Amino acid sequence: MIKRAANISFDSIMVDMSHFEKEFNLKKTRELVQYCNERQKATEAEPGRIEGGEDGVMDTAGLKACMTTVEEVDEFVDTGVDVLAPAFGNIHGEYGTRDAQLDFERFEKVRSQANGRVNLALRGTNGFTSELMMRCVAAGVTKIKVNRLVLDDYYDHIRANVDKMPNTQLIEEGIQKVADLTIKWMEICGSTGKA
Repeated sequence: MIKRAANISFDSIMVDMSHFEKEFNLKKTRELVQYCNERQKATEAEPGRIEGGEDGVMDTAGLKACMTTVEEVDEFVDTGVDVLAPAFGNIHGEYGTRDAQLDFERFEKVRSQANGRVNLALRGTNGFTSELMMRCVAAGVTKIKVNRLVLDDYYDHIRANVDKMPNTQLIEEGIQKVADLTIKWMEICGSTGKA
């Protein structure tokens, strides 16, 4: 656990100003981190820019220019954030016809520069294989966003059964699907029993 975050609750806030110019991003991040810390909330920021469908941007041809640099690590750590979500080839939304092309050499430089001062988060995991996820954990990722990885079965279940069963049963079975996938990914990531 990061020393600075020792007295902060498990609630956390993603401070995503990555769609602004870097100086404005840093200024707003610093302000929001202070606001959140005063309320005992941990904060996460996105240096660089994780492109993709979340932002309505599907063309990732210029992705390399958006990736987190070593210089940005210190700038964002200085804002007081607890977690950095670096851009190293990961994207929000779907990867399309190609698999994720993660730049692990860049991630290692980011991790080395962070030097344990902050945790490193992985965003943009849609379609990841268990092998790729385990490689990310081995590389030093300590927080992983698995939204779609645990919700796809739920949505498929709801769509397939919405008119076939009572709502209570539909939701209960859907929730069980989310729980089952959450357990699966916790086991893959090696986090089972560590909460």
